[in-house]
Amino acid sequence: NLNVEKIKNYSIDKFKKLKAVNIISKIAIYFVLICIGYVYLKPIFEMISKSIMTTVDLIDPSITWLAKHFTLSNFAGAVKALDIPTSLIGSVLFSGLLAIAQTIVSATTGFALSRYTFRGRNFWYVMLILAFILPVPLLTVPRIMIFETFKTLTGIQLLNTIWPQFLMSLLGQGAYSTMLVLIFYNFFNMIPKSLDEAAMIDGAGSLKVFYHVAIRLSTATILVVFLFSFVFNWNETYTTSTMLGDAIELLPTQLSAFGSSPETQTAVNEAKRMAATLLSILPLLILYGVVQKQFIQGIENTGITGE
Repeated sequence: NLNVEKIKNYSIDKFKKLKAVNIISKIAIYFVLICIGYVYLKPIFEMISKSIMTTVDLIDPSITWLAKHFTLSNFAGAVKALDIPTSLIGSVLFSGLLAIAQTIVSATTGFALSRYTFRGRNFWYVMLILAFILPVPLLTVPRIMIFETFKTLTGIQLLNTIWPQFLMSLLGQGAYSTMLVLIFYNFFNMIPKSLDEAAMIDGAGSLKVFYHVAIRLSTATILVVFLFSFVFNWNETYTTSTMLGDAIELLPTQLSAFGSSPETQTAVNEAKRMAATLLSILPLLILYGVVQKQFIQGIENTGITGE
């Protein structure tokens, strides 16, 4: 009886210790998550807080977060300055077109690197990584020279149109294309090659294997890559301002020029800048909110597919 009682007490003590350790570990995890969340959410909360303040609230040292004089006039001024909805529609169509091109070329390139062995494969893989390492300003001048040479030879003007960035995206030189290719490359490596062999035994060619096996299994990955590409191209202002110029009114480029003109510079304050910034990222927040579930599932599925 004494031995049984000792075993029971030992089991109870061990259970309590495990439970205490579990509680402490959860508290530590939540603490870390809260700290990380604070780092990411604080700028957004501060942006929202200042965007509804008046000029009087901004210069009042006693006001930090909550405005005493709530106003939406800053958003009205920002909408007019950013030329919404013209710039919004242009940004959505432009970023969407580049994202579609990047998704297609990233999928085909990732599949080729994953499934085929050919001469120069390692060389092109290194070039792919090198294109990601090199800074964008270093590559901008050679690209401009290429398009200028094309104009000299053919008489066709490509700069200050959407064609330079579209061709760059279609040829694997878009914004962060290397990252997108590697996402597909790693995902396709997880798909068993026995599925390809089974499809080939049934008479499928390379294109059918690519579509019916690789693409059918990578729907979630395609969504992840498309969203990444859309956000990358939406926020890319350096290359866009260089290649596209003022051919299309885009929301991010309008934001970068917000308040720079002499006639509006005196009327612009911190609250209006915050309102304009919030409006420029609002479409991305809405897009992520709509496809959040599928986006997270796509990232999770990328890590569990395989033999």
